[in-house]
Amino acid sequence: MPDTLIEAESVNRRYQQGGVSVIALACATFRLYAGDRVALIGRSGSGKSTLLHLMAGLDVPTGGILAWPSLGAGETLLPGKIALVFQVPSLLEPLTVSENVALPLLMANATCDISRAVADSLATFGLESLARKLPEELSGGQMQRVAMARASVGNPSVILADEPTGQLDQSTGRALLDALDAHLAGTRTALVIATHDPAVAERMERIWQIEHGALIEAVAAGERI
Repeated sequence: MPDTLIEAESVNRRYQQGGVSVIALACATFRLYAGDRVALIGRSGSGKSTLLHLMAGLDVPTGGILAWPSLGAGETLLPGKIALVFQVPSLLEPLTVSENVALPLLMANATCDISRAVADSLATFGLESLARKLPEELSGGQMQRVAMARASVGNPSVILADEPTGQLDQSTGRALLDALDAHLAGTRTALVIATHDPAVAERMERIWQIEHGALIEAVAAGERI
């Protein structure tokens, strides 16, 4: 049985807004295993981003149980164990492409050859020629590729990507995911991609759907339940 990386039991998230309780996520029960490839689908505002933030330890649930059995305490997850790719590129503007990609390794006090790891990640996503450029010199597609290179550079246990192709044209988005697939091939990194795109969802092995704030987990034939 693969390692259980993240597990949730009846997790929910509510916010107080103007004295009113707003339900961002009604109920989520799931297990994420090493090597999983999951598409998280649902309408805008259904709770996909909220769930990813909870899984990454960026937020805490209002109720339910959320744990990372093979990863440790929630405050130790970022950036070494779990990497998060946001809907829009979140590059630091004063840093070059290489420096942005190196940042999670430096924050995690990685013991690997950081220069080599960064060079390899840039090569995987076809970014070698942009290594010394600043974010302001990049197109939207290039920035998203840099964000993905930064997320994958340290070989985290989990990559959570929030609509990573949402701002890209179809061919650019497909190339981004092809590069990510090549990078993850043969690894036990779990990948969860929130998406509206059926073509992206079809690339994944499992589907999690959020309806009315509740997570419905569907698994492919022969998959674990």
